[in-house]
Amino acid sequence: MFRLKAKLRREFLSKRAAISHDERDRISHELIKKFLSTEIYRASKIIMAYASTPEELQLTELFAACFADKKILAIPFIVGKGVMRAVEVPSFDALEVGAFNIQTVKPEFRKFIEPSRIDCVIVPGAAFDLSGGRLGLGGGYYDRFLPLAVNAKKIALAYDFQLVDSLPLEEHDVKIDGVLTIGRSICHEVW
Repeated sequence: MFRLKAKLRREFLSKRAAISHDERDRISHELIKKFLSTEIYRASKIIMAYASTPEELQLTELFAACFADKKILAIPFIVGKGVMRAVEVPSFDALEVGAFNIQTVKPEFRKFIEPSRIDCVIVPGAAFDLSGGRLGLGGGYYDRFLPLAVNAKKIALAYDFQLVDSLPLEEHDVKIDGVLTIGRSICHEVW
């Protein structure tokens, strides 16, 4: 199972890396616009998203919408191998480039949020399936964190090719509630 998941992860991440920056930005814009129109976004007071790497969908517009709409925004903060916490992002000015060239919250602004308070988590991944299965990036961070976010809707924003019929899943793989792509949306009673 480990080898199959690693092979699939490489294939999906290779496809993702082949997308041009212009196309990535266009799709990011469309997906965020689509997500902002959902009841999940409107009803959420605390949203956790991820600080995008250059090849991921870019979530800057989502961050800006959260700030404008007076929502509490959080991003992951790595505290150990495979372990992360949610740290509040009060503004763009509170961000700095951290490890792996990923945005993080400057030390003087760090305020942690209990996972049970989060209403919605935007979950990254290499691929997603129709039953809510998720092929993560291999570190196990979200599989450990998501069970703690007991009140949160777990949503992925993805490229069309990242949504497949089924993925190989193990017992520890946490399912998500919905996937938004440009072409289609899979929701498990969440929209």
